[in-house]
Amino acid sequence: MIQRRTLLKSSAAVALGAPALAGLAQQAVTLKFHTFMAPMSNVWLDMHKPWMAKVEKESGGRIKFEAYPAMQLGGTPVQLYDQVKDGVVDVVWTLPGNTAGRFPRVEVFELPFMMNNAEATSKAYWEYVQTMAPDEFKDVQVLALQVHGPGVIHTADKAVKSVADLKGLKLRAPTRQVTKLLAALGATPVGMPLPSIPDSLSKGTINGCVIPWEVVPSVKVHELTKYHAEFDPAGGSLYTTTFVMAMNKAKYNALPPDLKKVIDNNSGLATSAWLGKVQQGNDVQGRKAASDRGNSIFTVSPAEAQEFRRKARAIEVDWAEDMNKKGFDGKKLLETAKALIEKHGKVAAPAAPAAPAAKKKG
Repeated sequence: MIQRRTLLKSSAAVALGAPALAGLAQQAVTLKFHTFMAPMSNVWLDMHKPWMAKVEKESGGRIKFEAYPAMQLGGTPVQLYDQVKDGVVDVVWTLPGNTAGRFPRVEVFELPFMMNNAEATSKAYWEYVQTMAPDEFKDVQVLALQVHGPGVIHTADKAVKSVADLKGLKLRAPTRQVTKLLAALGATPVGMPLPSIPDSLSKGTINGCVIPWEVVPSVKVHELTKYHAEFDPAGGSLYTTTFVMAMNKAKYNALPPDLKKVIDNNSGLATSAWLGKVQQGNDVQGRKAASDRGNSIFTVSPAEAQEFRRKARAIEVDWAEDMNKKGFDGKKLLETAKALIEKHGKVAAPAAPAAPAAKKKG
């Protein structure tokens, strides 16, 4: 009889506890995703939204996103990293270079003529941070690290076919290293966030900008400029820009294990590579937008690029010396980044897929 009562009590306890356990298993979470990209930009439509949709689907709908492009939650693009660090938002996609000098070791990928393929360089960037700079983004949970396709020079009234053509031109620069590059080439660099480009071009505050083809339509650069100078991939790209997709660390750590696994499965090397591949894949559309308007597109040949490379060489040397002063081995960081880019293969990016393939964090 006593044994029967004990069994009944145990069964009742299990029954009473079951809803609580079921509730824990089915715990849902809503994440606020914030970025500066416009709601009609390729990055938002072809990268951010598919990534969020995939995470939602793989979580069985238990992860939901509130999506806020174009800084809709307030603040400026420069503040995005701190917004996710401080828990104002849950996930961001932003440029480390928005805060000059804050993430010095990843700037190696923004040095002149480092890359010509975003997928390979994004893989290299992810691996480099894991092995050479694991504390660079220590305040957040890093989800992906990527770069865009080859940087292009866009000018309003003057074609750029040589280094000499850059003299005196006021050009928007996205990062500290590109600012140094433009100055070394004889231009006058003007730092500003991407959304400020159209107004600055319209008012003549700048004569042009350097951005990849993919971004051109979202900021109407094909309408506000007439000339475009791209570089033959065989001679390397003029520059690229690094991006980070990051999650608030406390929010990530508070996720139940199964939802944390969903995030992990949509993070890492594979996701970084996919983001870079999609972004460069959309360069074709941006270039076509300029071509369709009858704009002049000049391709700088590898031979013609030699003068650009010679002038830019000092930027690489200065960066390595700057790393040495900060207590890092600049030469080793530079050589490692180059070796990783080589390892992951310098090949032409194929057309962008519709959504990332399910791959584990790498």
